[in-house]
Amino acid sequence: MLTLASKLKRDDGGKTGRASGASDSAHRVSIRDRLLTKEVAELEANLPSTCKASFPDEDKLHHFQLAVSPDEGYYQSGRFQFEIDVPEAYNMVPPKVRCLTRIWHPNITETGEICLSLLREHSIDGTGWAPTRTLKDLLNFDDPLNIDAAEHHLRDKEDFRNKVQDYIKHYAR
Repeated sequence: MLTLASKLKRDDGGKTGRASGASDSAHRVSIRDRLLTKEVAELEANLPSTCKASFPDEDKLHHFQLAVSPDEGYYQSGRFQFEIDVPEAYNMVPPKVRCLTRIWHPNITETGEICLSLLREHSIDGTGWAPTRTLKDLLNFDDPLNIDAAEHHLRDKEDFRNKVQDYIKHYAR
C-alpha cells in the first residue's frame, strides 16, 4: 500500500544520508515486504467486485483481511471474512489463511480452520503451495476438512444449499 511503498522509497533513497554506525538492520525492509508491496497493489487492482481487502495497519502488508461477498452459487448473499498472515519466509512458504465467519463448507471447519492441499508447504501429490498459486484455487470439494459438509453436499445438494443459507442468515450478514 502507499504507506509501505513510501517507506520503501524513503529507505532506499536515504541510505547514503545515514549517520555512520547506524544500524542497517533497523532500516532494512524484508524481502517479503518488498514482494508484498508489488503483490498487494496487483491484488487490489484485480480483485473482483465481490471481494475487498482491508489492512488494519497499512505498514503491515503481511497481515490483512479479505471480505468475500459472493453474488452467485451456494454462498450468494453471504459476507465472509478471511484473515491472511504472510510469514517472513514468503514466498517459499504459503500464507496462513483463517475464516473468521462461521460457514458450512467442506474445506472450512466451523471454527475457521482451512485445510486445502495448496495451503500446505509440502504435499506428496505435488499439489501443495507454489508461488504460482492464487486465491481462486480455494474452492475444492475433493480435499475436505469438514467431512460432514462434503458428504452432505454429495448426498443432497438442495439440503446442503438450505443449510448454507441458514448459516448465512445467522453468521454471515
